[in-house]
Amino acid sequence: MNMKKLTIIIPAFNEEQGIKNTLETLIPLIKEKNWGIIVVNDGSTDRTVEKIKQLDEDIKLINLPYNRGYGSALKTGIRLAKTDYIAMFDADGQHNPEDLVNMWENVGDYDMLVGERGKDSHQDWIRKPGKWILSKIANLLTGRKIPDLNSGLRIIKRKIIISRLHLFSDAFSFSTTSTVGLMNLGYFVGYHPIKVNKRVGSSTVKQLKHGSNTILLIIRLITLFSPLKIFMPVSVGLFILGIVYEFIFGWLRMPAGTIKLIPTAFFILLTSLLIFFFGLVVDQISEMRKYQKVETE
Repeated sequence: MNMKKLTIIIPAFNEEQGIKNTLETLIPLIKEKNWGIIVVNDGSTDRTVEKIKQLDEDIKLINLPYNRGYGSALKTGIRLAKTDYIAMFDADGQHNPEDLVNMWENVGDYDMLVGERGKDSHQDWIRKPGKWILSKIANLLTGRKIPDLNSGLRIIKRKIIISRLHLFSDAFSFSTTSTVGLMNLGYFVGYHPIKVNKRVGSSTVKQLKHGSNTILLIIRLITLFSPLKIFMPVSVGLFILGIVYEFIFGWLRMPAGTIKLIPTAFFILLTSLLIFFFGLVVDQISEMRKYQKVETE
């Protein structure tokens, strides 16, 4: 019987500069707490594996044949973990083991506890505009203020996350989509303050590519779980547009006492109604899917 309560999952892609030091800081902790570590090498082409093998410790190393993405590596580790909780921990030296301990002591009844990076944390200023946009979109669509949308340090109940892995991204946006997805499914998501350091080595994140993909994934998740949040604004917007169009080009130009919808306005209003009723149908399907039994490993 495996007595470890927590498994730390570390995805690594070309992290030869930081992976060894990251693991060295965690090894005393896992010995003290009787935790486990799974490092998923996501098809690295540098000396990442060599650096890991230099540590003669109880670290489970999984080598993927080629690079598939940050989220895919995390999914592999989650499937292989056997503990009640899993922790996501980056390989680049950003996170502090002390923060992980504090989060573990405060996880309580949360289904997912996310590390909230404070103002004293290292920040890449070039990424701030993109993160701000993503955060505003997620806040709008979830109806909740999200303090840190894509923090890489988090503790999650394995039975919950593993039953939803197919919904989340295989790429860098796994953190973001898992946050939005679990919130919309009604799970208890909490935040705990942490401090992150400057990463060791260069990042593989491409702001424009990964940012636009993340926005699309967030919209897809909201459409899947709360479709009226997408369909209702579109329907209302078109209805208002139809009324305004009719008022400007119809009522103001017609003889007094004449009531007649011009074709364009009629088409816009009809489209708004169709989108509304279509949204209602999709919402009903979404509600039924929420209560379907999801098989877990």
